[in-house]
Amino acid sequence: MSNRTFLTWFAVGHLANDWPIAALWLIVPAAGLAMELSPAEVGLLFTIFSIGGALAYLPAGILSDHVSNRGRLLVATFWWVGIGYALAAMAQGFWSLALLLAVAGMGNAAWHPIATGVLTRDSRDRRAHALGIHAIGGSLAEVLAPLSVGFLLAYVDWRGVLVISVGPTVAVGICFIWIARAVPLVERTTMSRQAMLDLLHSWRQGSGLRIVAMICFYNMALIALLSMIPLYLASAHELSASTIGIIFSALLVIGALAQPWVGRISDIAGRQPVLVIGNLTAALASAVLVLEPSFWGMIATMAVAVASMDAIRAAMLAAAVDHTDSYEGTTLGLAFVLMDGIGAIGAVLAGLAAGLSWQHMFGLAASFSLVAAALALLTTFRATTNDSTAGAATMQDGDR
Repeated sequence: MSNRTFLTWFAVGHLANDWPIAALWLIVPAAGLAMELSPAEVGLLFTIFSIGGALAYLPAGILSDHVSNRGRLLVATFWWVGIGYALAAMAQGFWSLALLLAVAGMGNAAWHPIATGVLTRDSRDRRAHALGIHAIGGSLAEVLAPLSVGFLLAYVDWRGVLVISVGPTVAVGICFIWIARAVPLVERTTMSRQAMLDLLHSWRQGSGLRIVAMICFYNMALIALLSMIPLYLASAHELSASTIGIIFSALLVIGALAQPWVGRISDIAGRQPVLVIGNLTAALASAVLVLEPSFWGMIATMAVAVASMDAIRAAMLAAAVDHTDSYEGTTLGLAFVLMDGIGAIGAVLAGLAAGLSWQHMFGLAASFSLVAAALALLTTFRATTNDSTAGAATMQDGDR
């Protein structure tokens, strides 16, 4: 299988695995309205779901670095996602729904460090580009799934829409039974206690600590906007579910298409300028939303804020892998924990801020992005390397 075909299938797998997740951006607010939940409770649903996923990221990343046949692990994630969300559709109350979504999210979470670990291991000099191609799948899911959900909600309740949304996951999961055979086998290894301590130490001070904080604030800003925008459009502007689906998909499409291009730029020009400009642009756009522009001005400004953050996601992940340059799956597992675990607190905080006013919510998102931009400016990022043995040396001087 050619490298291009291999990358394409991984993007398709990412799309299918993320499809139910992306559908939740509209399904959860719809469930919240049906259950008469407050904005804070809707935000809490997103946070509990994200914490569930965060619990799976690191174990999956460690597993991918130490299991020879990673293809089988990838196949298993599709079935976990499909079965998990089908069960979540049967939930009768807030806590049963929250817990079942969290368990289902673990399967989707496991895909990410395993798949991205496979790609970054064999593309050391083009990590952000490879991650950007992979990210297209997830971003297209975020564009197409809400669009389909918006129309389906006009005819089916949120439970039925959630069951329908696992269809692409199951279909591609069947295809991956064969695609998984093309995933290169790696030597089975064991991570020593000292190696894990060295890896964690590289993140606890200096540039490593700044990258950790930057990732957290970046994703807090992104999740704050994505979790509240559908609710904002429904409550403040009284738009229909189908209209919200169209708008939400349009907000995501630019960033989705830009990820490989922006990732490639960061491979060539460096991570810092890309991450500073992306986060700063999002901060300024979110700040403009506080001023309550006209409806179409608001939509355009939202598109700028979301796209500027979505476009730099691959560069953000590549910066994390560059910092250690070893144990790619484990490193990416840690990065995803920060993004979807700690970063998901942004959904709860945004919900609480929205309880005061929507201006407070947009101001909070702007503050998160501004802090992420400042941290990117203050961080010294490592250049990519083709030396597969550079990881140990990188961790030893990681705090200078």
